Amino acid sequence: MKKSLFIFFGITLILTSFIILTCQDNVPVAESTETGWAFPYFEKVDSLNPILQPAKELIFQDPISKELVHWEERNVLNPTAVVRNDSVFLLYRAQDINGTSRIGMAVSIDGLRFNKLPEPVFYPDNDSMLEREWNYKKLEGEKANSETCYFCYFDGVEDPRIVESPDGNYIMTYTSYDGKTARLSLASSPDLRNWDKHGLILKDSIHENTWSKAGAIVAELIDDRLVAKKIDGKYWMYYGDTSIFMATSEDLINWEPAVNEESGNRIAVLNPRMGKFDSRLVEPGPYALYKEEGILLIYNGSNAANFNDPKLPKFTYAAGQALFDKSRPFELKDRSESFFIYPD
Repeated sequence: MKKSLFIFFGITLILTSFIILTCQDNVPVAESTETGWAFPYFEKVDSLNPILQPAKELIFQDPISKELVHWEERNVLNPTAVVRNDSVFLLYRAQDINGTSRIGMAVSIDGLRFNKLPEPVFYPDNDSMLEREWNYKKLEGEKANSETCYFCYFDGVEDPRIVESPDGNYIMTYTSYDGKTARLSLASSPDLRNWDKHGLILKDSIHENTWSKAGAIVAELIDDRLVAKKIDGKYWMYYGDTSIFMATSEDLINWEPAVNEESGNRIAVLNPRMGKFDSRLVEPGPYALYKEEGILLIYNGSNAANFNDPKLPKFTYAAGQALFDKSRPFELKDRSESFFIYPD
């Protein structure tokens, strides 16, 4: 008998995957040497894939352009899942034909079959984040036209990751994109549908225009809630999509990057490895899970063009696992030797 322990969602334009962690003994983590701390087995449920596809008929009146847009016509991808009141809420990135990203919601009672809300729950708006989330060319009056330039008008809000705060609110890290620079940002909500934007996570003048993505807050499983965990009086976040860096906060809203006091450079706690699946880059996946053995971080790795893992095509994205010290979240204790899932 299989016992489901963990659900991992991956939705992309090219590959859509739904994976359930099971207690089988016949699907090991590839070439892994970890004992005890890592999630041991993942199995794709191909009978259900894809669990979500673009619905071209869904229409939304954009508050900035005032136009009716087919807001998930191009694709759906990069979701986060939250369990609330015995239902699974899937918040996912969706792109319209011109590449504007908004965040939609789909709901399931079994974690397998989802019903979408007809409109996005989070999107670029006429607010304080407009210049960070609306393409600079459109702000200058240029009309978006993906037929003349496929990538030129990409913008919006991307790649949500959600944990709960101790007081029961939801904290979402996401990427704001203006067509030039991706910036890690933050929002909060009492109910997953109504959101307040709190601006950039890297707000200081040195880092506010630094390319930044993928904020994974350290969280602890308490009953059926994933609650942000304070360690040594601070909340901790892993972020980045080249190396993985860290930031800390006292209130989950205002964050400071961890920097080297001597050089002023951001401190990288996980780096690419030559000859392995993560030779090109590393990037946090969902929240980082605080557990007895340490802090478990699932991360994306990309295979470099050379000096890479010969078992994978170059630039392939595959996922690995890393374990950090639970009292010193910046200290790497262990790391998977190879990937546990990849496109096939």
